[in-house]
Amino acid sequence: MSLTSFLRAPLGRGLAALLLVALALLLDLWQRPPAPAVAQALFPAGAQGVDASLLKPVAAGKIPMPEGALAAHASNLLAMPVGHAAALTAFWFAGDRESAPNVQIAASQFDRATQRWLPARYVVDRHTMGAQLDFGLRRLGNPVAWLDASGRVHLFVVATGWGGWAAGRILHLVQSSADNTLDKLVLVPDRVLPLSWLWNISFLVRNVPLPLADGGMILPVHFEIGKKYPVALRFDRQGEFLGMVRMSRRPYLLQPTLLAQTPSQWTALMRDHRPDGHITAVQTLDSGRHWSDLPDLALVNPDAAVSGMALSPGQMVLTHNSSPHARNLLDLSRSTDAVHWTLLQPLAHGGTDDEYSYPAVAWADGSLWVSYTDHRRSIAWQRFGAGGKP
Repeated sequence: MSLTSFLRAPLGRGLAALLLVALALLLDLWQRPPAPAVAQALFPAGAQGVDASLLKPVAAGKIPMPEGALAAHASNLLAMPVGHAAALTAFWFAGDRESAPNVQIAASQFDRATQRWLPARYVVDRHTMGAQLDFGLRRLGNPVAWLDASGRVHLFVVATGWGGWAAGRILHLVQSSADNTLDKLVLVPDRVLPLSWLWNISFLVRNVPLPLADGGMILPVHFEIGKKYPVALRFDRQGEFLGMVRMSRRPYLLQPTLLAQTPSQWTALMRDHRPDGHITAVQTLDSGRHWSDLPDLALVNPDAAVSGMALSPGQMVLTHNSSPHARNLLDLSRSTDAVHWTLLQPLAHGGTDDEYSYPAVAWADGSLWVSYTDHRRSIAWQRFGAGGKP
């Protein structure tokens, strides 16, 4: 039998497919950066000694939308340094609808002097970014922000060309302006994160980084095309990418959120892509070098994003949808061990057709702040103070 005939036969086609898969895996391992070095996690400044069970709502509302924007989704909250004019910067994507040609990344800041959100403005435009990168961008979404050791804003955004979100890549933007007040903030593309030999596609970001004692951070991301699994990315204090570690071998986990129980023991909680899913969990005992799967939590998950943080050892909070098959119930829960959770406060409860989704959390000015998508039309926010005081 000739080689051509063999490759046309079912057995030959099967062997050829296996060889291609093996080659792809080898290329992926060869090009994948090494595992990051061990580092210690930091807890948010000013949150030590706060009892999460005493957090009470003190303020709520809607973040202003850019003029003419009809839809909003996937907000992210960045706590600003003490002494900055703003307590928080919020980022989200807005436009006519998700994936619409006019979708851009919007931002607003919560002004400390007036205790109000400033009028929103767009800070990332896909046409401008595409021209600067020298390739076209079709969609933008899921902005995630971080402040490096110099106080520069870094923004990680999912960007796609042809194909849906599963074909997205993580675009790393860096502040180029001298000032990061809302009216002066300018972000320029640094690069697409080099995460895969296959044009770096199908790695997506959603939740905030875990800050480290050395000034760097761990950025939780996930791989999405076909199977879905979480990955931890390590960055140094200036935002240079150092390496990555896969966090689980299970093929249905995405959008991890990181909670530190101690400086070296962390748990990641995740969205579950299975039908009738529950919030899933993995754990590291050595600051992210090695991860192991934990049993599913008792909390249901309707294939929806979760977001949480540790205020201090034994004081953790989590925002999550608590209806098994819909995103109409959004709750805030607390835990001492990241495994067993108690309802702290309903955030938004509606009817079957309502949607409150994609929550984000941050700690700033002695308060826990929560933002989330409200019916895909706006970004809602709530503020919780210890003992009811901001």
